[in-house]
Amino acid sequence: MTVGVCYFPEHWDESTWEGAVERMAEAGIETVRLGEFAWGRLEPAREEFDFAWLDTVLDLLADHDREALLCTPTATPPKWLVDERPSVRRVAEDGTVEGYGSRREYCFNSTAYRAETERVVSRLAERYANRDVVVGWQIDNEYGCHGTVRCYCDECAEAFRTFLREHYDDAATLNEAWGTAFWSQQYDSIDAVEPPRPTPSAHHPSLLLDYARFASRSVVKYNALQAALLREANDGWTLTHNTMGQFEELDLHALGETVDFLSWDSYPTGFVQTREDEPATVDELRAGDPDELALNHALCRGATTEPFWVMEQQPGDINWSPTNPQPGEGAMSLWALHATGHGADTVVYFRWRACSQGQEQYHSGLLNHAGQPDRGYDDATVAADDIRALPSLPQPEASVAVLHDYENAWALREQPHAPDFHYWTHLRTYFDALQARGVTVDIRHPADSLDGYDAAVAPTLYLVSDGRADHLESYVRDGGTLLLTVRAGFKTPHNRVHETPRPGPLRSLVGATVTEHETIPDTVDTTVHYRGESYDYRTWGEWLESEGARIVGTYPDGAGSGSAAITIHEVGEGAVTYVGVWPERRLADTVCTDLLSRAGVPHRDEPLPDGVRVAQRGDHCFVTNFTSDRVRVDRLSGDPVVGRTPLGGYDYLVGRGDATELGVAATDLPD
Repeated sequence: MTVGVCYFPEHWDESTWEGAVERMAEAGIETVRLGEFAWGRLEPAREEFDFAWLDTVLDLLADHDREALLCTPTATPPKWLVDERPSVRRVAEDGTVEGYGSRREYCFNSTAYRAETERVVSRLAERYANRDVVVGWQIDNEYGCHGTVRCYCDECAEAFRTFLREHYDDAATLNEAWGTAFWSQQYDSIDAVEPPRPTPSAHHPSLLLDYARFASRSVVKYNALQAALLREANDGWTLTHNTMGQFEELDLHALGETVDFLSWDSYPTGFVQTREDEPATVDELRAGDPDELALNHALCRGATTEPFWVMEQQPGDINWSPTNPQPGEGAMSLWALHATGHGADTVVYFRWRACSQGQEQYHSGLLNHAGQPDRGYDDATVAADDIRALPSLPQPEASVAVLHDYENAWALREQPHAPDFHYWTHLRTYFDALQARGVTVDIRHPADSLDGYDAAVAPTLYLVSDGRADHLESYVRDGGTLLLTVRAGFKTPHNRVHETPRPGPLRSLVGATVTEHETIPDTVDTTVHYRGESYDYRTWGEWLESEGARIVGTYPDGAGSGSAAITIHEVGEGAVTYVGVWPERRLADTVCTDLLSRAGVPHRDEPLPDGVRVAQRGDHCFVTNFTSDRVRVDRLSGDPVVGRTPLGGYDYLVGRGDATELGVAATDLPD
């Protein structure tokens, strides 16, 4: 478990490099990421490579016993390359050819760009194959950033048709699977299929879903191309890609199959302004939302079942969110320890020194523009010291899996059927409830083996085949406890509504039928009775008719008055809960704790205070406080290994104990 930093020596005079590396070592920085945007410096003209500057920096790192993680520079093709081979450029949905001048201008299916990628990556891999200081590679940078997963050029159109032939063989099979009789959208040949370019109304949902699949697979294949070249040069290198975490257009489950581990870029104060439905609180503007970060940690950890890295950790204020407040005092070390508690092997701060040129001049670094320590510098040194003080710890062990499939997110985005039905917000309803009860959660694909998980939660499992239903039924029959939610089993994997009663292939497992559904604006009061108490719900409601399931929740009034809303069905050695409403927070907590109790999963008797969370690694518990309030912690086994109690604002501690049994409460006690 280490701390690292992103360093761009090409932005600074060579006379500063040795001093920079010396200061990194003094700060406890052990890993340095290099070269992600440096293609123009590495190859200023075709086949005129300049490796001397990078060699010098690597020598300095080796002299100071630091490690280097190099990056393939393909996120930023140089101007001469784009001029020579203009076909590499991405084409936007409206037909606009992306111009040169920022980054990520390229198309993943461009044969010219794939050839240029092979050429430059091969040269870099050959150059550094035997340099011990180089421990691995980050491949490219932030696939899909700036909306660039999907391209609509002619090469993508032809590649899409090849994708369709692989899946449907011929137009007749495609027409039947998609249901193209609607609006006379039949195809007489797969060659006639076009990408979903601008059209007067919405495109066919099956076309949109398959194009999303195709585009994501194109990125994965491009990543696999680079990974193969690097492994051929040195199979001892560790390979990763820095994702953007809760980013919808790229399937991380598939990307994870091409690398050794996944990493992600964590900017907590920006995410609470751009990724969440509700306005950020003052504490969230200073420290972010711990559950949002935990979700992204779990996404990366679950995609490869390996330890992950935070490849870019926010070092202070940033430049790209709507507003850019200064983080709370201590927040930059809090984030590093929070990530470590969730299984991060390395936390890498972005960046070493604030840049005086280009588009990111307002993005802070551990050092300011003048090269002096900024607020994040001290936090990073504290985090490095505290992480080094920890013993070797096993990865988090989860007995609960949250089942997540990007294809459900893609399909629901095109037909949300309610303006506030957001896939990630719905998933967070259940994920956050589990976090508040101190439960370690893995994010797994619905097709993954669920052996070893006592409980599984599948938020809005929208696209379901007979095989997927059989897989889940086997899990339950063998003793698993499953929770399914609204819109489960609504559609086939081709994005057509099942022509059987809902929830389609899941009907016998659920033991109930969805007879009606409705979407509700937030101006209407909505309640459901569950186990004798009244709870609020939002956005979506389904009326259920039992076919063997036990009714535990009903609608007290409204159009569905008297109908079932929540059911439990015992199947084999296990049981399935079906929640036919989108629960508000109190109901989500109650449903989840009932699920945990039924599955025998240890959890806290009461929810944790808002903004305070716990994580378990072996016999050590991490307590993180994302609020400005003081927090008392008791029932540790001895003194904390790191930190102290009570916690201050934006503070943390690590000690021996059980996350589900610690006493954690806000306090007014003095130091």
